[in-house]
Amino acid sequence: MNADPVDAILAQWQKERPDLDVSAMGIVGRIGRLTKHLDRSLQEVFSEFGLQAGEFDVLATLRRSGAPYQLTPTTLFNALMISSGTMTHRIDRLEQADLVQRIPDPSDRRGTLIQLTDKGLTLIEKAVEAHVANLNRLLSGLEAVESEALAQLLRKLLISFEG
Repeated sequence: MNADPVDAILAQWQKERPDLDVSAMGIVGRIGRLTKHLDRSLQEVFSEFGLQAGEFDVLATLRRSGAPYQLTPTTLFNALMISSGTMTHRIDRLEQADLVQRIPDPSDRRGTLIQLTDKGLTLIEKAVEAHVANLNRLLSGLEAVESEALAQLLRKLLISFEG
């Protein structure tokens, strides 16, 4: 098996501190390095559609909610695990680009819903197709069985954090 840059770091620690088990450092280090590579590659695709990652997330969350592609701002920021202020800023930018609109919530006179516009729906349909193709390309170095095993392990680790 080929070595990666993290292997060199682990070898240095092994030499300097053979009393420490640094295997966890290898896992977390690789996840961190992969995150940087993945973020850069994902943003390249989002940029093709004039979007930042956070804007893509809002549009994709509205799209996957199903027709009529609308959610409350609270549901959106909870789904995206961001603050209400960050959510407001993203919605403002997307509204200025005519990708979403604020509409009155018929079930709450004081509330609003965020809804994809036709332009937003068209854009997210194209962007999500490109995004999925990119994700498949990024994971093409793994066999199908390896992808499934990795997905299961990452799910287990995520559940240990998020319960």
